[in-house]
Amino acid sequence: MSRTPEKLPVAPSENPVAASPQGPCGEPAAPAAPFWRTTPLAAMNTEQWESLCDGCGRCCLVKLEDEESGAIAYTDVACRLFDVEGCGCRDYAHRSEQVEDCVRLTPEAVATLSWLPPTCAYRLLQEGKDLPFWHPLVSGDRESVRAAGISVAGRVAGLEDQFGVFELVERLVNWPVRWPRGAKGTGRATGSGQRNAGKRPSTLRR
Repeated sequence: MSRTPEKLPVAPSENPVAASPQGPCGEPAAPAAPFWRTTPLAAMNTEQWESLCDGCGRCCLVKLEDEESGAIAYTDVACRLFDVEGCGCRDYAHRSEQVEDCVRLTPEAVATLSWLPPTCAYRLLQEGKDLPFWHPLVSGDRESVRAAGISVAGRVAGLEDQFGVFELVERLVNWPVRWPRGAKGTGRATGSGQRNAGKRPSTLRR
């Protein structure tokens, strides 16, 4: 699936509406922590939840699951609704109706989906880690995702309706489950706390 929110919620420390708090002696108080460090995934509102998606497109890549071992592997082929240039879903509002096996992320799903990319903000926060420096909520720039090498832009071979199941076997890649060099800049947060395919890939999952 792909999650592409239209706007980013302003972190509490950056909210121009809130007056600058002062300490007991009139000195400036420490800025409030951003919402992803103080709010558990399950307690986030819709705007906060949607803004966690960095728009990398990795989870929109077709994956193959081995029937015998259950091992899941990524391909460099994207969902048929994927916008290769914009790295987002072309029908996000109706994606579940359009693609039957499109997975909607929920806090419960994040806790159980082992195939989420290691760079995924939902997975990072679920594991008790902080957002990396290139995440738009941290950098303030959506292009930082591409600059850090996280985005699938320029690396997608095509859409799934252009390939047969056994052609997908030839498209297995491991870069979606790896951190690009220099991009692994995460720390501890205050929130909650496969790559090899088998011989018979048959089930597609997103």
